[in-house]
Amino acid sequence: MKKEIDIQSLVDDIEKRISAAKDTERVANFGKIIKIADGICAISGLSEASYGEKLTFKNNISGIVMSLDKEFVSAVILGDSKNIKEGDEVYGTGKMLTVGASESLLGRVINPLGEPLDAKGKISSDKEMPLEKVAPGVIERQPVKEPLQTGIIAIDSLIPIGRGQRELIIGDRGTGKTAVALDAIINQKDSGVICIYVAIGQKQSKIAQFSARLEKEGVSKNTIIVAASASDPASLQYIAPYAGCAIGEYFMEKGKHVLIVYDDLSKHAWAYRQLALLLKRPSGREAYPGDIFYLHSRLLERASKMSDELGGGSLTALPIVEIQAGDLSAYIPTNIISITDGQIYLESDLFNSGIRPAVNVGLSVSRVGGAAQTKAMRQVAGKLKLELAQFRELATFAQFGSDLDKSTQDKLNRGSKLTEILKQPQYQPMSLAKQIILLFSAIEGFWDKTPIEKVKEASEEMFSRFTLLKKEIISKIEEEKRISDEYLKEIRDFLKEYVDSLES
Repeated sequence: MKKEIDIQSLVDDIEKRISAAKDTERVANFGKIIKIADGICAISGLSEASYGEKLTFKNNISGIVMSLDKEFVSAVILGDSKNIKEGDEVYGTGKMLTVGASESLLGRVINPLGEPLDAKGKISSDKEMPLEKVAPGVIERQPVKEPLQTGIIAIDSLIPIGRGQRELIIGDRGTGKTAVALDAIINQKDSGVICIYVAIGQKQSKIAQFSARLEKEGVSKNTIIVAASASDPASLQYIAPYAGCAIGEYFMEKGKHVLIVYDDLSKHAWAYRQLALLLKRPSGREAYPGDIFYLHSRLLERASKMSDELGGGSLTALPIVEIQAGDLSAYIPTNIISITDGQIYLESDLFNSGIRPAVNVGLSVSRVGGAAQTKAMRQVAGKLKLELAQFRELATFAQFGSDLDKSTQDKLNRGSKLTEILKQPQYQPMSLAKQIILLFSAIEGFWDKTPIEKVKEASEEMFSRFTLLKKEIISKIEEEKRISDEYLKEIRDFLKEYVDSLES
């Protein structure tokens, strides 16, 4: 006769095994701090931890696993570490670091963990977006061909930016890099583009001024500021651009267009270098760790224009890099130049001579080029870059000689008038139609006989009169993004009549 099975003992045995398995899992995801200094801690235990995993410390403070050794795990604490000490318990979450994203972020100032900094109340979250993510593949993208108008005539005509592009803004300190990015954001006021400004290592006063200006210009309602100021730990400055990018991807996945500004990635590299040295990683060129190139490439590669099957959204990146004494060959600038699709180089000498924005035409480039311009702009600005480059070259040599032939004098005269037209005050983005009319007037030589000090004033007055008398042409340019031969003739006749009236 078969022995009867004791059901109760079988159940008890199964429960014990399940409990033991849970304890093993809990121990594997549990550790204790054995050493802590400068926001970096070594943790014993955490045998199941993975690189980049989110950890939980006491007081609900988060951290990230940054190094895996045989005896311990090294982690970076995200936030204030003064109350965390040796012997404290640490728990692994088994998840990568994420940031909450939703429409309620628009108009808010947050830190890289998604916590509000603007005293406007809590922020609800629709979806947790991973800070680290593999960039979309070639099949998931489409070519960059849709213009992203910055409203800055010198950029839209010479160094066009397309939706999904990565265009570097580079220059010495105090050359107007943030001003260019701010004007680009202001110009998106009625375009439907969502803007994200990531402040890395900036003064809190500068971030506050930036936010106040957005409020004043009426664009704060479609802008998010992700701030990791100079007073924040290096760990928060390190994750800030990834948090901004993750929030941008949330909107891009919904088929929307996003413009993200990283201000600036040189400070981001400094923060990462600080963490790497504290983690005792071997240092390389300029004391940066060996993976510094990967740091920025995995961030900027996420900028893209998605295929129509995936919603057709886009994420356009404007990284900013500060250089010293015009040295474009430094380590971080050369790295980021090789990752991006072109650069806008702002030069100190041009800035100091009163040319604002101080764009160096020769060293600035957009690798997308005319594909990111409207047909109207291509019609007008086709030979602009060449003419300006020739003018700058001639101007350099002309200062050493006194006798110049008439052809050289004409080119210098035309170039100086073009340069005057390309000057633009801050916070005054131009419409496409205004850019087209002003450029056409300068390239066709209508200001050649006007004294240079009167060109700017005369051109503004001309456009005001043109807007009153030729409204239908303005509307057609804005609507069709091209100029017919008939309208070109009308514009030329109007300009000739206007200039003749100035001379009489």
